Order: sequence, then C-alpha cells, then structure tokens
Amino acid sequence: MAGVISIRDIMTVNVKTAHTDAITIEVIRKMTKFEVGSVIIIDSAKRPVGIITERDILRKVVEPRLPVDIVRALEVMSSPLVSISPDMSVEQCAKMMSDKRIKKLPVVEDGKLVGIVTSMDLVRTEPKLIAQLSDLICPYYPVKKKK
Repeated sequence: MAGVISIRDIMTVNVKTAHTDAITIEVIRKMTKFEVGSVIIIDSAKRPVGIITERDILRKVVEPRLPVDIVRALEVMSSPLVSISPDMSVEQCAKMMSDKRIKKLPVVEDGKLVGIVTSMDLVRTEPKLIAQLSDLICPYYPVKKKK
C-alpha cells in the first residue's frame, strides 16, 4: 500500500542488549555509555526475553535500595516481552503502544531481535500520531484529542 510507513522503515537497528545474568550496574553503565533509555535482555540463545528501562531501574532497584552490583538483569527486567513485527505499520504500532501503555517496543522477526522503536520515533515520523500517543508522551499535560 502506497503511503503506509512500516516499522522497518523507522526502527533503530543497533539495539543495546545484555544477558539475563548481567548485574544491574552493567546495564546502567551500558545505558549511560550509549545514551539510551532501555536495554533488551537476551537469554543464552540470544532470544529477547525482557527489557530494562530507566523506570525499571528507579522502581525496582533505586527506590527499594537494592545493591546494583549484586542484582541481576533477570530480577529487574520487565517481562514477558511485548514486541512487534518490522512489517507492522506505524499507525498499528501507535495503537498498540497506546493500548498497552508501552513507550518502547523491541522489533522481532523470526524470533530474532532486529530493532527497537519508541513512541518518539513514531511522533517524529508521523506527527499526526501525537494525539493518539499523548497519554504516553505527555502524561501530565494531556493533548486535546480531536473528535
């Protein structure tokens, strides 16, 4: 279909990953070094099984004051992992993000991690999606949705 933008066209392909047995401080250092807000957690077969976001670090490690040099990624990651196909349209992805209240979605093809897409990627690509994603992007300053 002409005019339909797929996730494959906008996804970031250089996705940062860590193994399930990585300690939290390693994940934090990777996020800091590469200036990313999330790391995909992979199992021994390199399959994506979870995600650790900045919010996960704050809520599951910092707030309860757990030791970052002992706690493993498996204990902190959000799972089961919600992912999308690279062939999904930007509009379908925006609806899924809004419905599931997810800001970052790993892109998986044939069980293999091939990219990641964020709500901001969608807005940069399709500004008209701002209203649909407003609850995710501006939770404290809602955008008025057109009827």
